[in-house]
Amino acid sequence: MKKTVKGIRYLLLMRRDNVREDKLPRLEEALKNNEPLNIGYLLKEALGLLREQRHFQAMAGFLKEWCQGAADSGVRQMQQLAKTLRLHARGILNWWKHRINNGRMEGINNKIKTLLRQTYGLRDERYFTLKLYSLHDSRLALLG
Repeated sequence: MKKTVKGIRYLLLMRRDNVREDKLPRLEEALKNNEPLNIGYLLKEALGLLREQRHFQAMAGFLKEWCQGAADSGVRQMQQLAKTLRLHARGILNWWKHRINNGRMEGINNKIKTLLRQTYGLRDERYFTLKLYSLHDSRLALLG
């Protein structure tokens, strides 16, 4: 059984419709031989349908049903995920109303961390602040 599961991590992480045709038999074999893995995989695939719900109420109902199914699955990791999703359900469902994510903020934080690494040991805090302000301008100057 270990032999069939070894080396298929990325196949498990991909959506099923993105898995190459020649890799499907290997994925199928691993899922067939490991029931908890199969249950987890099916739940992962089902959770991907959450954002495709047409109405807020449908999305809320889908999330509730998915969490109940994961809690009843008997797979400890999925039960823990269901518990976490229930705790964060309000924030998850707010995506339906506002359709925003934190990608831009993560990018800005990454730029700041990179600048901090580059200016390690810098003593002038005002200069560092000016470098932060210039992050956006310097990107535009390089492109223009």
